Amino acid sequence: MPISLVMTFGEYAQAWIDSLEIVPGTRRNYRATINTYWMPRLGQLPITAVTTMVLRRVISETAWQTQSIKRESIARVSSLLKAAVQDELIDRNPAAPIKLPKKAKKQVDPFSASEAASIIEWMYANFKKPGAQIFAAYFEFAFYSGMRTGEIAALRWDEIDMEKRVAHVCRIVVDGVVEERTKTKYARTVMLNSRAINALERAKVIAKERSVQRRRIKNESQYVFPPSGGNEFICRPSQTSHQFAKALTALKLRPRPQYNCRHTYATMCLMAGMNTAFIAGQLGHSIQVLLTTYAKWLSSTSDWSEVGKLEQSLIGTELVQA
Repeated sequence: MPISLVMTFGEYAQAWIDSLEIVPGTRRNYRATINTYWMPRLGQLPITAVTTMVLRRVISETAWQTQSIKRESIARVSSLLKAAVQDELIDRNPAAPIKLPKKAKKQVDPFSASEAASIIEWMYANFKKPGAQIFAAYFEFAFYSGMRTGEIAALRWDEIDMEKRVAHVCRIVVDGVVEERTKTKYARTVMLNSRAINALERAKVIAKERSVQRRRIKNESQYVFPPSGGNEFICRPSQTSHQFAKALTALKLRPRPQYNCRHTYATMCLMAGMNTAFIAGQLGHSIQVLLTTYAKWLSSTSDWSEVGKLEQSLIGTELVQA
């Protein structure tokens, strides 16, 4: 192939990212990874000149912030080069021989059920104004629905059926933008318990109070948990994390990210002995991810009951009676 017709790494990277059927937030992440770690060194090279040795040199000379970033970046460029093989631009994937760093195991640090109850109670008692009290309802819903922070921020009233006690999850806030997630892979229906329903009922009351606060009645937001100010929905995690930190400080609880509300829901479900497939469906996880992430809580709640099964079925019948 004449050199003038050989695409550069940068040209192919652009074409590859543009061709992916992914949500805008994921596309931005892909582009940022390629631009930050690979384009400065590989962008102008013919893609046929990108060898395993070249990749190893870039990897060794890059100051990686974390092993997770390093792993993700190598995986991303490997996917790009694998696609280049499929597009018949190169014969083999030069990233294939490169071993990915071990995936760092995320530490799950949920709250106890009593801690969750204390946080919610404190928020309702201390966030007096409707503009602030919406955060109390938000966190009650977060603790008892298990939805992701971005999913709760994007939740609208027309996606909730109070009679059937379900919420349809099909949107998420990413980088301040509401993204549609209508594909089956992302969308799911979450069944709501009484505490989640209570949070929604409180949110509805708060919305009505806020709509008549001023002399002119304002239209109620289509979003369930709109913050005060000009935004119709919660655009950034910092809007809720600040309120969350207030409660933890006041209650002298160990500081933890608000995402642990979701972990708390998962562990409460497991400790209640609920079906793992059902819990995974509620969270939007695969069963494998659920078992891997929450194995500690799954085993701690079921170990003795499993021993009990053996006692009942075999051992108990073999005891010598006095």
